[in-house]
Amino acid sequence: MNKDLYATLGVNKNATDAEIKSAYRKLARKYHPDLNKDNPSAAEKFKEVSCAYDILGDKEKRKKYDNNEIDAEGKPTGFGAGFGGGDYTYTGGNPFGGGGSGGFDFSSIFGEDIFSQFGGAGAGGFQGFGRASNRPRKGQDINYTMQIDFLSAARGEEKTVNIQGKNINVKIPAGTTDGQTLRLKGLGYAGLNGGSNGDVLITLKVGEHPYFCAEGKNIMLELPISMKEAVLGAKVTVPTISGKVAVNIPPYSSSGSKLRLKGQGIKGKGTAGDEIVTLKIIAPEKKNADLEKLLKTLPDENIRIF
Repeated sequence: MNKDLYATLGVNKNATDAEIKSAYRKLARKYHPDLNKDNPSAAEKFKEVSCAYDILGDKEKRKKYDNNEIDAEGKPTGFGAGFGGGDYTYTGGNPFGGGGSGGFDFSSIFGEDIFSQFGGAGAGGFQGFGRASNRPRKGQDINYTMQIDFLSAARGEEKTVNIQGKNINVKIPAGTTDGQTLRLKGLGYAGLNGGSNGDVLITLKVGEHPYFCAEGKNIMLELPISMKEAVLGAKVTVPTISGKVAVNIPPYSSSGSKLRLKGQGIKGKGTAGDEIVTLKIIAPEKKNADLEKLLKTLPDENIRIF
């Protein structure tokens, strides 16, 4: 494959890691099959940019690609690349010293994939290469980043993603946190010489929620209440990650008081978490003469300890 991976992502060879990542994200969003169901060519384009980022987004792989040690598919470029494309002739001795064909481990320089080109032992002193070429090697892993919303991460959900042109069902566990990685074994690149397939590694990016946040298995919520509700108490409707529930606010509640809703948190393995509701008293936005008059009739209270 002679593709230029930098051109595939639309960046130059001096692009920073951040620029490469940004370019990939834009193209992945543009060509994602789920967003281009009426455009069959989008899946192939999505596959191309994903393959390009798999190499250029990894510092070690990018270095090898820049040095022409691997091609655009991530495969070693071959034995000849190290000796001027075939002008080198091996005559039986060890060209690196050591007095014998078995005294030097070529795989320490070229990697074991190089030996597959020779098809085992042969003439000219290449005996021993066949043993390395037949050694099973695991296929490369595929790295993928998935954006999910807060509720999907908290409740758990199954999503379908397209990786390398294949639709894969991904089960997101309840309580998934931002940056968590899921490993899908055997769904990566094929192995060599009977080796196992690589894996798919999916890094999850969890979005923020407008009023929920998670602390372990507990869901935290700040609940605004009026002065009337705080003093007299009230029955109000409160959102949870699984629906709305009715909650009683005790009379004479203060800002910062907490209510615990048992079992309304994250329901992963083991005991379910709770929802912790923190009360926040909100004063009226508009001037209220009757309220002011009433408050003035109340005795002063010393509520501060400092």
